[in-house]
Formats: sequence, C-alpha cells, structure tokens
Amino acid sequence: MDTDVAGIEQAVSTGRLPAWGRVESLVRAAYERYRDQSAGVVADYIPVLAAADPGGFGIAVTEVAGDMHLAGAAEAEFTVQSISKAFVYALVCDELGHEVVRDRVGVNNTGLAFDSVIAVELNDGHPMNPMVNAGALATTALMPAGSADERWERIRTGLSRFAGRPLELDLAVFRSESETNRRNRALAELLASYGRIDIDPIEVVDVYTRQCSLRVSARDLAVMGATLADGGVNPVTGAQVVTPAVCRDTLSVLAATGMYERSGEWLFEIGLPAKSGVSGGIVAVAPGKGAIGTFSPPLDSAGNSVRGQRAVAYLSRTLGLNVFASEVHPTTQGSGAA
Repeated sequence: MDTDVAGIEQAVSTGRLPAWGRVESLVRAAYERYRDQSAGVVADYIPVLAAADPGGFGIAVTEVAGDMHLAGAAEAEFTVQSISKAFVYALVCDELGHEVVRDRVGVNNTGLAFDSVIAVELNDGHPMNPMVNAGALATTALMPAGSADERWERIRTGLSRFAGRPLELDLAVFRSESETNRRNRALAELLASYGRIDIDPIEVVDVYTRQCSLRVSARDLAVMGATLADGGVNPVTGAQVVTPAVCRDTLSVLAATGMYERSGEWLFEIGLPAKSGVSGGIVAVAPGKGAIGTFSPPLDSAGNSVRGQRAVAYLSRTLGLNVFASEVHPTTQGSGAA
C-alpha cells in the first residue's frame, strides 16, 4: 500500500477520560453488571488451563497519568498466552523497524483460525499477521539474539518493562503447553521451509511457549496497554519502553487482527485495538487515554473471553473510548456556507 506520507509529521487527537471518580464508579459498575454471568467455556486444549476457575473475574483500567481503577480479581495471576504476541511484536518493531517486520510477518487478517496451517499455504508461506500463531512464531524468531536463552531473556525482560514489574514463568503451564504444542511445531517447520524463519524452528517454538506462559494479572495488562496508549512510556515507572511510532504500528495491527476472526465485528461494535488470550485475558487500548485489562476464563468459540468482551464494550461506551466515535462540531451563528 503506497500512502506517500514519508516525512510528514504525525498529528494526534485523543481527548480525555472523565474525572477519576467517574471512571472508578464505571469500572465497579461494569464488574457488578457482569460478575454473575456464566456464558462461555474454559479452554481445555492445554490441559492445565482446564482447571481454571470459571467464576474468576477482574477488571482494571490504567490511565496514561498512572491512575488505576480495579474491581474484582484484578490482581489474580494467569498466563498471558496470545496477548504476549502484541508486546513481543512491539519489541521486535522497536529493534528492527517498521519495514522489516511488515515485510517478513505482514499486517493483514487471515480470516481463518489463529492456528491455521491453510492460511500459511494459501499465502505462499507468508504468515500474514503477527497476531496469529504463524506470525507470532515468525516475530519471536526475529528478536535479535545470539542464542535461544538470550532471545527468551530479552523477551521476558521486555514484557516485564511493559508491565512495570518482573514477570515470572509459570512452569506448570509451560510444561503442559510444551507437551501439546505439536501444531505450533508444525507451523514453525512450515515457515522455516518457506524461509520465513532463519533459525532452529523448534527453539523458536520453545521461546514462544515460554513467552505465552508468563504470569500476569488484569492490572498488569492495563499497565501494558496504557504504555502503548502513551507513546511507549510506562505510566507506572515512567520508562520509555518503545517509541511512539512502534505504539502506532502495534495498535494498528491490533485493531485489524487482535481478536482473531472476530476482529472486524469487535472493531465495529467496540472500536478499540485489543488482544485476547486463551487464559481469559483481554487488553484493550484507548490511545492517549489509557487501557483496560480484564480476566475471565470462559471463552466464546473464537477464543475470546465472554465476560471480558462485555466489560470492555460497556466501558468503551460509557467512558467514550471508541476511536471512531465523534460529535457534531459546534458552529457559531453565521459561519455556514452562503
């Protein structure tokens, strides 16, 4: 796509969140509204995840100024899973740049399941986007490092900088996923056969499985998302994690592909860049304002948390977060066209 905007400064218009007390009351209202709903099914294709409490539910909102609003099990820990894709993508873009990652991984929705092999074959080995497993494996492989251990440590450290605290590996989940990730191993081998992965594909799968097995909370997700919302500055630590340009690229990809094959419907109904994970987490980002993190294990058929989606939709509408929403611009009398 030729946009012909190189060298033109990016202008932004983001508005503001309501006053602190209003945000606080709406986060609590969202929790109360959906806490007793039970739709969805806990994921069981990774055996250890099947033991998750379906009643667990937490919401967190972090503002770009660092203010936080928590409700329910907002600090309960679970594994980040596919949400890690968004932040590893940002880290790799920060290292290698916009063009390299776009050309190697892609930015377009496949329209197929997150672990589709057909999507790779139909596109001559191109993974198409970094939010499906094939693209995420290719992205992880791009992290500059001299060894698999160094690559893992750079990713763990980078995701911890997004969260504003050291994130720890859940060994039980990592082992369970490692025993059942044959499809990811097949995808990595397929990508290597097309030249999309230049290093040992099995080592890439191991690092990718580790990044998915890091423990986070809804609070952590909100902080990580708010870092993307504030030009790459962590609102808790004040550290510049990635550049503003990387945040823009990452949020663009999330808007198009972050909720799998439901991404178009999500954007139409809710209007926020977002990413979900099979453990029941969702992070949704309102550029310039802040981010929402939710946790609720029961998922819909696309692998997205049911209660999490509903809570984010409620907050998007009541807090005025939809990036496509606008009001009629006020005009003064006599300023119209003759």
